[in-house]
Amino acid sequence: MIRVFPRITNGTPVDDEVFVTAPPLIPIDDIEDRDVYVSCTFTWDRKYAEWLADQWSMHGFNVKLGGPAYDDPGGEFVPGRFLKKGYTITSRGCNNNCWFCFTWKREGKIRELPIREGWRVLDSNLLQCSERHIRAVFAMLKRQDPMPVGFLGGFEASLLEDWHVDLLLQLHNISQIYFAYDTPEDYEPLVRASKMIFNASVATPESHRICCYVLIGYKGDTFEKAKFRLRRVLDLGLTPFAMLYRDEEGKRDPKWISFQAHWANPTR
Repeated sequence: MIRVFPRITNGTPVDDEVFVTAPPLIPIDDIEDRDVYVSCTFTWDRKYAEWLADQWSMHGFNVKLGGPAYDDPGGEFVPGRFLKKGYTITSRGCNNNCWFCFTWKREGKIRELPIREGWRVLDSNLLQCSERHIRAVFAMLKRQDPMPVGFLGGFEASLLEDWHVDLLLQLHNISQIYFAYDTPEDYEPLVRASKMIFNASVATPESHRICCYVLIGYKGDTFEKAKFRLRRVLDLGLTPFAMLYRDEEGKRDPKWISFQAHWANPTR
């Protein structure tokens, strides 16, 4: 399958059948037998993704347009197809109904998937999965040694338990763990989770490996309020990563862009 993406990200796969442009001038063999999937992650890229789909279709390919931006609920994860080798997704969906999040709207309640090999976990809410599934995920991650394991989708702090921490201690090369501070109710669980992580010596604050997504720039937010939340995260020993709110059309308040850039580097 030829895969076409409207933009390059850190997770975009790299192989001879991946494109981020219209069809190349050099002919591609067996056009009539080749399917093209234009995969769009962000709603604000849909216009360009649709143009790409038209371009590939005009050149005789069988084109399908989809992805998260088109409310694709996602099926079984196939390593290397739409994400670079090393990334894995072992569950989809979320049981929360956060107003700012599209995951539960697109993917529904939490669904456990067959576990595929990888070391960069992108599950939206892994800790909502069953204990059996979580333990199986960690068993898979132990097999990835010495690759640096990252939990990039985020842990829900209120769900963190001692046995999760014990599993983390069994991984010898954790690159990053992300929590989230999106609403005021997230703070106290974050305090508890950070103490659990640091008291168990999963990592140290100086390592910058324990990070926290902090939602900023939504209606009613101010620089002062956002800075207060970000500094609260720093005071817990976590490395903040500011996530600037966008609406469904991808619009964001321009005055927040430089502020977000200052707080978007996990090593800052």
